[in-house]
Amino acid sequence: MLTINNLVKHRGTQKILSGISFKARPGRVTGFLGPNGAGKSSTLRILLGLDRATSGSALINGKPFAELHNPLATVGAALDGSGAHRMRTGRAHLNWIACAARLPRSRVEDVLDIVGLTNAADKRVGSYSLGMGKRLGMAAALLGDPKILILDEPVNGLDPEGIRFIRTFLRKRAESGNTVLLSSHLMGELAETVDDVVIIKRGKIVADGALEEVIGKHATLEEAYFALTSEQAGDAR
Repeated sequence: MLTINNLVKHRGTQKILSGISFKARPGRVTGFLGPNGAGKSSTLRILLGLDRATSGSALINGKPFAELHNPLATVGAALDGSGAHRMRTGRAHLNWIACAARLPRSRVEDVLDIVGLTNAADKRVGSYSLGMGKRLGMAAALLGDPKILILDEPVNGLDPEGIRFIRTFLRKRAESGNTVLLSSHLMGELAETVDDVVIIKRGKIVADGALEEVIGKHATLEEAYFALTSEQAGDAR
């Protein structure tokens, strides 16, 4: 379970997050939807202990990230690509992470197989396509076999084959009882993948619920999104 409770973030005089709250539950894929600059990445960075909140809490199984006994076995995350050095091979990158986390090297071979990178594991990361880089980032997130997976813009820039792989993979993870939270600004793809939707705009939650509830009377998630965010803009005026 991921629990965001009244999270506030200020950066200087700028208000990034304005008391947002939502949950991501086991067995479901939760989509965190909003335009660039809405506060999605700031929320995920606070959740993963990479930034500090001004107030409020972001908890993983009831604890802040810094208090997790074995973080990689609890939560896996892929933010901003794979994070691998371009001159390293994919396998070397994963071996380095596994060694640092005291995980068996056999786990490296497991995750390479899961994400379909076994045949490219000994190529330098600098030669990887965007899709291969995304798969490597996901492999790193899976090294500890975590029950919680957090992904930031996992399908952005991918070709149809890559998008289909990510969609199928995330659905299987959730169906096995795991928690999946993914952020995106791609509404059409989210509608094909998620069970629940949290919409954020200008640091405020605009909608939070099951996909069908959020869409409501609208024909598509995109139509619902623009209607809901337009209402927020009207309220602000």
